[in-house]
Amino acid sequence: MKFSFNRVFNKFFIVLTLSLLMLPNMALAAGGSDGVDYPFWTVIPFAGMLLSIAICPLVNSHWWEHNMGKVALFWALLFTIPSGIMWGFGQAWYEFVHIMVVDYVPFICLVAGLFVVAGGINVGGKLPSTPMANSVMLLIGTCLASIVGTTGATMLVIRPIIKANQERKMKMHTIIFLIFLVSNIGGSLTPVGDPPLFLGFLHGVPFFWTLKLLPEWLLNVTVLLTVYYGLDTFFYKRHLLQINEDEVAGKVSVALSEQAMKETVNEVFNLKHEHNAADSKIKITGLQNLIFLFGILLAVVMSGTMAQHPMFFDKADHTLKGITLMNHADHDFVLPYLNLARDLFIILMAILSLKFTSKEIREANKFTWMPVEEVALLFAGIFATIVPALKILSMHGSELGVSTPMQFFWASGMLSSFLDNAPTYLVFTSMAAQMGSTTGVLTDMGMINETILKAISCGAVFMGANTYIGNAPNFMTKSIAEENNIRMPSFFGYMLWSGAILIPLFILNTVIFFR
Repeated sequence: MKFSFNRVFNKFFIVLTLSLLMLPNMALAAGGSDGVDYPFWTVIPFAGMLLSIAICPLVNSHWWEHNMGKVALFWALLFTIPSGIMWGFGQAWYEFVHIMVVDYVPFICLVAGLFVVAGGINVGGKLPSTPMANSVMLLIGTCLASIVGTTGATMLVIRPIIKANQERKMKMHTIIFLIFLVSNIGGSLTPVGDPPLFLGFLHGVPFFWTLKLLPEWLLNVTVLLTVYYGLDTFFYKRHLLQINEDEVAGKVSVALSEQAMKETVNEVFNLKHEHNAADSKIKITGLQNLIFLFGILLAVVMSGTMAQHPMFFDKADHTLKGITLMNHADHDFVLPYLNLARDLFIILMAILSLKFTSKEIREANKFTWMPVEEVALLFAGIFATIVPALKILSMHGSELGVSTPMQFFWASGMLSSFLDNAPTYLVFTSMAAQMGSTTGVLTDMGMINETILKAISCGAVFMGANTYIGNAPNFMTKSIAEENNIRMPSFFGYMLWSGAILIPLFILNTVIFFR
């Protein structure tokens, strides 16, 4: 294999980041870990990272593919070095290590684990590609999202959908609606579905309370599936017409006969599709990976539910027991044993999946590591530069003047479109708990008005679909689609789709549920 400096550099960046887990105890410079009030200009590197993701692939996609790791490192250093000069390198190093260990490493472990396990399940045979069949597959994925999480459901359904539509010329819209439905909105019914809701569960929101979001879920899923069905029907008719034109040796058909039109309508609205009987037999292989998928979900759930267990929690200090990685301003930064066990168990499930899944199954799925590498590199840069944005939101969120359900829905949603939706959710629920409500949902932060909590939950989960970086599986889905030669819209191009389809839908949500 030809040596590539860029690939070595990119992988070195990942290794350097992950190696922070092995840092010994360090005594660092003074300055409280939570005491820095970052000015607004410190979000420039984060904005630069987002603009790089949006613009560089448009200007020179080949250069971007080979240099995204360098770009991520550049923006990370552009925040870390000035921050170190102004507030002390101890403070800057602490913030960097903290977000990488607490947020980035668990994030990439979960995404990579689910990617590996789902990549070991293959749906063989010829799946139909009619609008009804595609809509059913999207609906199945949407329902699975609240059971196995948005990332898990996305990884399970994306390859069968790509395979079913491989002969279709226009399939970008199917992947976009998969991001809307499966990667985001579908995960709103349980705490397992999406990280913000799981965070709410850890802070006292009852596990089954999220089922109260069923009316909002039904409205959004119904509208989006209806819009998708109509759009896919249009493209499917064009697909059938193109086949018809090819069959008559390139002669342009000006009109379909009445019988041909009936056949077209039957094709569009019927799940049956003409193909050989041998090809039509659906066979699912690699089902042993369902065990590993269950193991990953169990690890995530147990890491939350066992957080107060005496084995992992020190009641005297009200802290989780763990390994002290750093000491900063007399504050120990501890990696909890529970978190370490969770991430190692997820990695173990991925290793077992690789060991017990045949090479033929992964080849049939066209499994490669490229999507994970791309997500790992880009999100390393995002997490490294997002610190000031999250700090500013945490310290000045109350100054936004947010007080009504409508304001909470849009404020939490729009910020979750670009920031990590889990801490954004936590900021707004904390604000809501301080409003002095006497009825609603009792959490360890205080009583929260139920309508406001619904607005925050829906905003954080639903509007993650507004951008590629709004939720973990979005960018992964884009990468897998492009790896399978599906041309996806650019960062801003995707936002045109989401703006045209989702924003009117969210306005309808506001009118019906959050006025």
